Amino acid sequence: MIGVSACLAGVACRYDGKSQEQKVLKKLVETGQAIMVCPEVLGGLPIPRKPAEIIGGDGFDVWKGTAQIWECQGEEVTESYKAGARLAYKILQEKQVTTLILKEKSPSCGSGMIYDGTFTGNKITGVGVATAYFIKKGLKIFSEEQLTQEEDLLRAILSEDEGM
Repeated sequence: MIGVSACLAGVACRYDGKSQEQKVLKKLVETGQAIMVCPEVLGGLPIPRKPAEIIGGDGFDVWKGTAQIWECQGEEVTESYKAGARLAYKILQEKQVTTLILKEKSPSCGSGMIYDGTFTGNKITGVGVATAYFIKKGLKIFSEEQLTQEEDLLRAILSEDEGM
């Protein structure tokens, strides 16, 4: 079983109240080949919500206690993001998910790039809070950008998952 960011499966749960639907991922969920999670919503954050960014590093740094997540208007939301990651992992574990396709650049789900914490649109190399947690727990992570860049990625993920 694979997991996907709920926004990629068509759920309007992003900070701006929209989705980033990827038809192939939505189809996988609809056919029972994937489950979807949104760590931010699981952590109790509303839809829509103020944009948030990691300040002081990336998701691994948040778990180390050397970085925090702040909304653009000055409210710290680190604990909500961490709680959402833990709850999402629990759901993924119950469904025996080993591989995830997550929303790139998200402070939760980014797997290669995140925003730099200045709210200026600048990006840095790094991972989101949930992604860091999932990696620490041994899950394999891909982004939707890899999905659109490589036609065979999904087939490879599904065949790998079936072999486990």
